[in-house]
Amino acid sequence: MPTRTLRIPTADGRADAFAAFPDRGERHPGVLMYADGFGIRPVLREMALELAGHGYYVLVPNLFYRHGPAPVIELPGHIGEEARPAIFARLMPLIEAHTADRVLSDADAYVRFLTAQPEVGAGPVAVTGYCIGGLLAMRTAAAHPGQVAAVAAFHGPVGADGPGLFSGLTAQVHLGHAEGDMTTEALGELNQALSAAGVSHTSEIYPGTIHGFTMSDTDAFSASGLQRHWDRLLPLLDRALTNR
Repeated sequence: MPTRTLRIPTADGRADAFAAFPDRGERHPGVLMYADGFGIRPVLREMALELAGHGYYVLVPNLFYRHGPAPVIELPGHIGEEARPAIFARLMPLIEAHTADRVLSDADAYVRFLTAQPEVGAGPVAVTGYCIGGLLAMRTAAAHPGQVAAVAAFHGPVGADGPGLFSGLTAQVHLGHAEGDMTTEALGELNQALSAAGVSHTSEIYPGTIHGFTMSDTDAFSASGLQRHWDRLLPLLDRALTNR
């Protein structure tokens, strides 16, 4: 499976990025993948490769490129509870500096770059994201109606911008919430807001999961939650991008 390290031109410099795509000499639907707050690391590369193996060109940008190339901060091989406080103490200033204006400016650059790659076919793309990347994925989809056909967010704070975010969505949406992040009452309110905005969506709590459940290098990892994520994500992309 070919992989490539890239540098994406943005309004504020060049964002380093990782791409994976099938080795078949063809053009493939494009998927922009936003990492969680811990950023690009081996587990994100593995997930990008897994998705690429299903026939997609997957682009994973370094969200915090303004502060240096990935990994922006040093991470242990396994992110356990004891390591989290020190890691978050270093990460939070980066996350707080990643303003909504920066998110949208970067999103424009990422989508433009993704669609210009010679291995990416004509037509719409998809966006997926994890944790804070889930919110960025939703913002990207809302800012690019017609160009983003599907968006998926997993254990992400997707309601942080309020229902106004949903009014711009034309993409098909899947939201996979951690049981530790979302009550059934809050889920009902979120889904009602999505329906009121006319968004085609599925949105559900993944049983027995806590925040970060897709990430196998953390204590939050749930093998069943990760599998459920693939079981929801792959059919969504097939419907929206390949009509399979």
